[in-house]
Amino acid sequence: MRRRELLLGAAGAATAAVVMSTPVSAAILGQDDVRARFAQVVRDGQRADDALNPLGLARRGERPIGDLFVDPLSDAYAAKLEQNKRGELRALAAIDRAALPPGDQIAYDVFRYQAEKALEDIDSGVFAIRRMAPLNASFGLHVEFPDYMSSASGFDTVQDYEDRLVQLDGFTGFMTATVARLRQGMAAGYHQPRIVVRNVLGQVEAFLSLPVDQSPLYSPVTRFPDAIGAADRTRLEAAYRQAVEQRAYPAYALWRDFLRDEYLPHATEGAGLWAMKDGARVYASDLVRHTTTTMAAEEIHRVGLKEVASIREEMEGARRAAGFQGDLSAFFEHVRTEPSFYYTKPADLIAHFERIEAKVWQKMPELFSRRPKAAFEVRPLPALGDQRGTGYYRPGPPDASQPGVLYFNMAMLNTRPIPTLETLALHEGVPGHHYQISLVQEDASLPDLLRFRLAPATAYSEGWGLYAESLGKDLGLFTDPYQWFGHLDMEMLRAVRLVVDTGLHALRWDRQQAIDYMLANTSMAERDVAVEIDRYITNAGQACAYKIGELKIQELRQRSEQAQGTAFDIRRFHDQILDTGALPLDVLEAKIDRWLSEA
Repeated sequence: MRRRELLLGAAGAATAAVVMSTPVSAAILGQDDVRARFAQVVRDGQRADDALNPLGLARRGERPIGDLFVDPLSDAYAAKLEQNKRGELRALAAIDRAALPPGDQIAYDVFRYQAEKALEDIDSGVFAIRRMAPLNASFGLHVEFPDYMSSASGFDTVQDYEDRLVQLDGFTGFMTATVARLRQGMAAGYHQPRIVVRNVLGQVEAFLSLPVDQSPLYSPVTRFPDAIGAADRTRLEAAYRQAVEQRAYPAYALWRDFLRDEYLPHATEGAGLWAMKDGARVYASDLVRHTTTTMAAEEIHRVGLKEVASIREEMEGARRAAGFQGDLSAFFEHVRTEPSFYYTKPADLIAHFERIEAKVWQKMPELFSRRPKAAFEVRPLPALGDQRGTGYYRPGPPDASQPGVLYFNMAMLNTRPIPTLETLALHEGVPGHHYQISLVQEDASLPDLLRFRLAPATAYSEGWGLYAESLGKDLGLFTDPYQWFGHLDMEMLRAVRLVVDTGLHALRWDRQQAIDYMLANTSMAERDVAVEIDRYITNAGQACAYKIGELKIQELRQRSEQAQGTAFDIRRFHDQILDTGALPLDVLEAKIDRWLSEA
């Protein structure tokens, strides 16, 4: 199956005027007509989704097609989302899937999967519960929007600055509305964990402590492009200062006072969703959403325990190879505390990443047939580093005019050991997220559905990142025992996540129990572990996606090697995994099985 089979020629095909109530087969319309109608259904659905996500469009370098800011907690958003998804399923029911070629069937299955899962959450009430308990210390809009504003991309014209000013006002309205939504949740009996509230409160207080001139919300007017003249600069500086001082800061102050005085006293002591009303239903949905499987929490927990035991045995081998005389616990402590294992200057860490990437590219042609156009960079996390996790990867625009960036939290240099950096570079950069996402974004033959819709397939994208780590030896890395141990340490982190995420949210573990388990099985520093555990608490289920996805990709590789024998080509296998974007695991498995049957 080749990328060009996906909706080939559909972009220029005639638009179907009517969506029929029964499936229309190729025997009636001809395959090209069925494909054209399906392509239009997908385009309509994507356009409807894009209208609800203007910030996502802006990150892709595109202008919003509707409102410049959409409040994701508003009743209007909820009603429009439900309308969109029900309309998509009706439209899909009028398309005969069997009449589509294999590539289009993948897009069909992904499109249907996304619509069905969204409606399952709406119909079950889980979507409404999430709206009443929206605090997220890792990826909440109160930290994501400042990051968005501090990005240098998208600020080229006066109109760009005017648009972002409108979005800033929309964001301020969202902050105010969130307090009302949290009060609604409290009245209905939905309270989030005390640790989540404290962490968000700490972020809010840190934001308020910044002078306006140093605020990421004000930062756009500190770096005007040359094309913007003096008069416009003066006017925009005044407008941004007023928006930040008189609207944004009061909105953050509202959060501070509300969270501290009203919400925190009623927050749950239990760290997991089990302690929240209807939390078991929410967590079950979270696991489906992130793993794209139907695995229950208890099953995932057992898989995690098995993986932890297996990786510990490999760690013992790495300890012996390094010549360390103490036991594994002492080896962990040695890695945590040995000063030579840590950089003290951001520039040194960034240079190390650059050396790793240069080395990896030398052997990439042996494993991969393609290379993305976009560059990869490591930059400091823009804001509130002392209140946030290690960092995150953010892809550049599809035209490769800007690099993909790993935003690294330079406030945590003393908790990121050098032996783990090769593995981190593989996961976040090449051939991990940067490679995977950039290849797909740059492939204009794919529909936007497969180029940009990563969220519903966390197990695929994070599973690929973890699988990419396993290719390190083939790419010339892990040549000494400490680098190999660093790789195992990172793999252990993902195995431990299966145990502690399910332990916290389903098996009634408390926060300290989860911290102790992670400290006992990794070399991570205690502060780093606490940050990780708090991330799992605030973003339930996401941490399970990594290992579940990687195990599936490894299974599919073994199946392919056994089926093809000496004809197996790792480059062709990687093409099959990567060339249709982030897929639910069942869809990915069906694709590989079809490829093997046709080989």
